Amino acid sequence: MIGIFDSGFGGLTIFKEIEKKLPNYDYIYLGDNARAPYGNHSQEIIYEYTKQAIDYLFKKGCDLVILACHTSSAEALRKIQKEYLKKYKNKNVLGVIRPLIEEASELTKNNVIAVMGTKSTILSKTYIKELIEKNKNIKVKQQSCPLLVPLIEENWEKRIETKMILKKYIKYLKSYNPDIVILGCTHYGFLADKIQKYFGKNTKVLDSGKIVARKLREYLIKHKDLVKKSNKKRRIFLTTDDNLFFDKAATKFLGRDIKSKIIFY
Repeated sequence: MIGIFDSGFGGLTIFKEIEKKLPNYDYIYLGDNARAPYGNHSQEIIYEYTKQAIDYLFKKGCDLVILACHTSSAEALRKIQKEYLKKYKNKNVLGVIRPLIEEASELTKNNVIAVMGTKSTILSKTYIKELIEKNKNIKVKQQSCPLLVPLIEENWEKRIETKMILKKYIKYLKSYNPDIVILGCTHYGFLADKIQKYFGKNTKVLDSGKIVARKLREYLIKHKDLVKKSNKKRRIFLTTDDNLFFDKAATKFLGRDIKSKIIFY
């Protein structure tokens, strides 16, 4: 079984593409909506929250957990892989940042890459460090977008207020003429079309879900024994807050009725 974890329902943008690419697995999606957004928390708190989610998903039978949350991937993944996974045998945790780093560094032509992310992700400078590690000639321009997650969580994607705020965030990044844009928060996928429109045709906004799904498929081909395929194809959706709110958002985005369960851990 594969677990997909996010601080809210933004990770559904990742799950949707993973499910398309890899339908023959069982999945548990866990959204920690009660404590979202993670982007405004300290590194220590994000690490603790992420550990709790991983423990829960492993106990529920997951052999692999995908941190669909960019903030958790930036602030907790490396430490979890180096230290925390020692207590678990034959299990692993992967994030969403590395696949996007690889894709962006391969696609850029002018070596200017823009990153939009939560406050915590931007302050961590993870994207800057890893992109430059891939190519020292790459210039990374970042923009913290703290207002976007709450607006998306409130289903305000089409409101004029959201469009105005989005344009303001993008104006700074656009001035550097990036040819690649990384959406450093899964929630931003709900605004991907608008973001692409504001940047224009000479800039490519990466589709995080499709990239992560493709990279996961490649990973599972190399690690065939880690997660078993399933004829049942179970889909379990969990949230730590109002499941009616979660179900409404998930149903809208996935295009089918979603019935989640509230859990505490």
